[in-house]
Amino acid sequence: MARREDGRDWAYRVDPYGFERPEDFDYASYEAFFSRYLVVLTRRAIKWSKLLKGNNSIQKSLKVKRYIRKGIPNEHRALIWMIVSGAQANMEQNPGYYQRLLEGEKNDKLLEAIKTDMNRTFPDNVKFRKTADPCLQHTLYNVLVAYGHHNKAVGYCQGMNFIAGYLILITKNEEESFWLLDALIGRILPDYYSPAMLGLKTDQEVLGELVKMKVPAVAELMERHGVMWTLVVSRWFICLFIDILPVETVLRIWDCLFYEGSKIIFRVALTLIKQNQAFILEATNFPDICDKFKQITKGTFVTECHSFMQKIFTDPGTLSMATINKLRETCREKLLSQG
Repeated sequence: MARREDGRDWAYRVDPYGFERPEDFDYASYEAFFSRYLVVLTRRAIKWSKLLKGNNSIQKSLKVKRYIRKGIPNEHRALIWMIVSGAQANMEQNPGYYQRLLEGEKNDKLLEAIKTDMNRTFPDNVKFRKTADPCLQHTLYNVLVAYGHHNKAVGYCQGMNFIAGYLILITKNEEESFWLLDALIGRILPDYYSPAMLGLKTDQEVLGELVKMKVPAVAELMERHGVMWTLVVSRWFICLFIDILPVETVLRIWDCLFYEGSKIIFRVALTLIKQNQAFILEATNFPDICDKFKQITKGTFVTECHSFMQKIFTDPGTLSMATINKLRETCREKLLSQG
C-alpha cells in the first residue's frame, strides 16, 4: 500500500517527541492503549494542577511520591524533575556557572569524542537531524561539553549522549538539562560513567543477586549456560532503558528515578524478568537466552506504561535501599578482588 505523504501522515509517523515510528509499528494496538491512557493523563493533569496551584514549588511528601508514581504530566515534567532531583537548587546556587563552562578552556580530546557521537545520537529523531531548525545537536553538544569539563573524572562516555538527549527533549532548556544530567551522573547513578565503570558493573552483579533471591529459576538458567548479566542488561543500566522500552514508559520510569533514586532501575529490571520468567526459561542455549532478553522489552506489557508502572511496585516485592546498598558492598568488593 502506498504511503500518503500529506502532513497528517507525516505527523502520524513521528511521535510527539520527534521519534519516527518503525515500519512495523502496531498503530491499532497503540491507539487502543493511548485512548485509554489519555483518560488517565487528563485525570492526573487536573490533580497536578491542584497540587501545584500555580506555584513552581513542591515539598517532598508521601502524597507527592504517590503522584509521581502515577505519572507527571508532560507540561509539569521538567519542573518536577528539577525540584525533586535537587537540580533546581544547584542551578540557583550556581548562577552563570553553566555559561562559564562553555566559555572556558576546552579539552580537545573530549570535544572530539563528543563530536564523533553527535550523528549517532537518535538518528530516528527528526529534531536531532542537521536539517532540523532548531537542530538539537547543537544543544546536545553544549550540554555534553559543559558536563565533561564540570566533571573531569567522568569526562564523556557513550550513553551520556542519549540521556542528555532525552533531558533536552523534555526540558527544552540547555542549562536545566545540564543540571539534571549532573543530578543523574553525580548523585543518582553512583559511578556508572567513570572510566572504570565500577558502579555500573557492581549494579549488574547486584541485579544478578536479586534475581537469585526473587526469580531463582532464571538465575539458575543463566548460570547453567554461562551467560553473564552484563551481556543482557548492560544497556538497560547505561541508557536507563532509552531505545529499549517505549518513550512514554521510559519517561514514567524516569519520573520515579529522579524522586526515589537508583532502586527504580532494579524494580524495572526485576519486573521485566519476573513477568517473562516462563518465556525466558524456554531458552535452551546461550544465544537463545540473549534473544529472549531482547524480546521481553517489546510488546503490549511494556507499551501500557500505566499498568507497567503499577507492576514495578508490586511484582518484585519489597526492595529496600538498605538491601541494595548491602549487596552493592559485597559485589563491589568481589569485583575489586578480581581486579
